[in-house]
Amino acid sequence: MAKTTHARVREARGPRVLGLDIGSRSMELVALADGAEVSRARLPTTFDPAAQCRRLLADELAAHEAGAGPALLMATGYGRELAGRLDLPWPVRQVTEITAHARGARFLVPEARAVLDIGGQDTKAIVLSEAGRAERFEMNDRCAAGTGKFLEYTAQAFQIPVEEFGAYALKGSNPTPIGSMCTVFAETEATSLMAQGKRPEDIALGLHLAIARRSAALLRRVSAATPVAFVGGVARNPCARALLAAELGTEQGAGLLVPDEPDFCGALGAALLAAEAVVKAAAE
Repeated sequence: MAKTTHARVREARGPRVLGLDIGSRSMELVALADGAEVSRARLPTTFDPAAQCRRLLADELAAHEAGAGPALLMATGYGRELAGRLDLPWPVRQVTEITAHARGARFLVPEARAVLDIGGQDTKAIVLSEAGRAERFEMNDRCAAGTGKFLEYTAQAFQIPVEEFGAYALKGSNPTPIGSMCTVFAETEATSLMAQGKRPEDIALGLHLAIARRSAALLRRVSAATPVAFVGGVARNPCARALLAAELGTEQGAGLLVPDEPDFCGALGAALLAAEAVVKAAAE
């Protein structure tokens, strides 16, 4: 389990709180205490997500036994309702992915006017208000086309780990057009194109270009405003970042901004909202 410690969150004063993002491919946890991020961790989502959540929360459960547990856990993600069924020894609340990602993105990228989140099985385009809240949004959640799951499945056709697929695609020079964005059919099409003698790197580049165009179109349906905060697991993919910036007519680091560890955006947003809720309750 990857675990790091940070001390950069300075606006979330108050007792220890947790943000838990339970997604389709992975789950992330962020802990804040006295205005600072004290830890973050990630585990893959398995066929037994409840047991995996408990593994992710093992240190927090031990801290509770020692009398130093969190005041509140705020859950988000597709599996957020699961957190309420874990019989945890502290209060649990839920918040939508839209609200959590808007809050996390505004903190990580204060200048962002919109957010594009490409996760394991959906894509979300969010417009931020001046206050940093979700003003309106669009989602592609009917299928896994253009998501992390899409990349994972198509990478299998190349026998390349999905973590290396973006760098591999950047070796292409002439993107091969991809006819299907269906996760299953795209993998079959990629295999067929390779059998026809197409360069694998160009096919991989074509797959990434299809994702970039689909994501840019979703974003344009809600806003043409920049800068855009690009978050979610796919934001780690260097080819996806480069092609998306080109499709938006901007540059990485200018109109398209990717925070460090972009897949923790939802968990961080949930933790920040938890801290605000605890402080508000104490003041009432």
